[in-house]
Amino acid sequence: MQISQNWIDIAYLIAAVLFVLGIKGLTKPKTAVRGNMLAGAGMAVACVVTLLHRDIVSYEVIIAGILVGGIIGVLLAKKVQMTAMPQLVALLNGFGGGASFSVAAAEFFRGGHPDTVGIIATGAAVLIGAVTFTGSFVAFAKLQELIDGKPMGFPGMKAANAVLLLGSIVAIAYLVSNPGSPTVFWGLAIAAAVLGILLVMPIGGADMPVVIALLNSYSGVAASAAGFVMGNSALIITGSLVGASGLILTQIMCKAMNRSLTNVLFGVMAEGGETIDQDEVYAGKIKSTSAEEVAMLLETAQRVVIVPGFGLAMAQAQHAVRELADTLEANGVEVEYAIHPVAGRMPGHMNVLLAEAEVSYDKLKDMDTINPTFEQTDVAIVLGANDVTNPMAREDKGSPIYGMPILNVDKAKTVVVVKRSLSAGFAGLPNPLFAKDNTLMLFGDGKGAVVDITAALKEG
Repeated sequence: MQISQNWIDIAYLIAAVLFVLGIKGLTKPKTAVRGNMLAGAGMAVACVVTLLHRDIVSYEVIIAGILVGGIIGVLLAKKVQMTAMPQLVALLNGFGGGASFSVAAAEFFRGGHPDTVGIIATGAAVLIGAVTFTGSFVAFAKLQELIDGKPMGFPGMKAANAVLLLGSIVAIAYLVSNPGSPTVFWGLAIAAAVLGILLVMPIGGADMPVVIALLNSYSGVAASAAGFVMGNSALIITGSLVGASGLILTQIMCKAMNRSLTNVLFGVMAEGGETIDQDEVYAGKIKSTSAEEVAMLLETAQRVVIVPGFGLAMAQAQHAVRELADTLEANGVEVEYAIHPVAGRMPGHMNVLLAEAEVSYDKLKDMDTINPTFEQTDVAIVLGANDVTNPMAREDKGSPIYGMPILNVDKAKTVVVVKRSLSAGFAGLPNPLFAKDNTLMLFGDGKGAVVDITAALKEG
């Protein structure tokens, strides 16, 4: 069955409207589920109509691709832990860039759209797609700790990036005037792939959430370019939406981390700074505590702020935290959650986990709202949030995270840090918060520690 181009265009328009409504719905927690459903419906309309396009002459390969991709998707959805979602997002960004690259390459060697616009779109899809593909895999390797998460580079890296970018642009210009040169095409592809690696390698772990958001934007722009290559308006629209929304998110995160968007775009992040010995920060200053002592503190508290971080995700402690908060509130204690924009390893990571535990969204306070209240907070409980609570970002001008806005938990009357050890966070820095006079360290698994505190509270 095939339908006319007019009906296809109308269906794509309906799909585009559903995408926009879906994104609008995702801006608020209460409408997020409906937004997801609308966007999903839009994608279903676009996929079905595309399959009815007259240019499709065989469905065997498409069905095989759907089966293979569907099986892989189901397995990933079932196997990947919430703690590994940032890595998965990085991989998916890479697959998106790789798909756009593949489409552009196939059209180039098929000889389709040899006009100027078509060649420019092909070159853009190859350049951005390859950068997204290799850059995303470097991000994945850093997040998965397959390679060192610290910034890596070499003298002249910025100049090398500039040469690769300019060389790629020159290659696209050459293809416009001399279409059909496979040598130049592969030269462009290799230069873009190396550029993707070099752009992400100097990014430190603390800045990785920003890079993931940017790579997501790149994958959308690459898809949009691939849409021009294929003449598919649905792909152009969806790619543009992903690219624009990803860039807006990147800008918001740059503001939250006091980073320059220009520096992010060109792979220039925080300087490395001096290596700091943990013993200089912690020696003789760490005070450990027990769940029973923390429970005694909480019995007399009137206001408690819970600060979730990657440690909460690692321990899957969100339900235990919800039970602790319920117990405290039953005793008349005011409980709120302090959410840093980049807590965890990607935007919204903590919001998703706490929503899974049915924590009311009204209790989640952003950094600007919660920071002025820490001085009136009796106990701040930090669950594995390391870099986003590190006072070095506020006080140490030589620190690589200096200037990054943080949660000022050290202003609370008492700070309880739940952590397995004194190991550094993803930025690789010690945290002077642990050595402050008003800080108590409760060493252990996040979930187990919170369960023990709740049990001690109930027994008391």
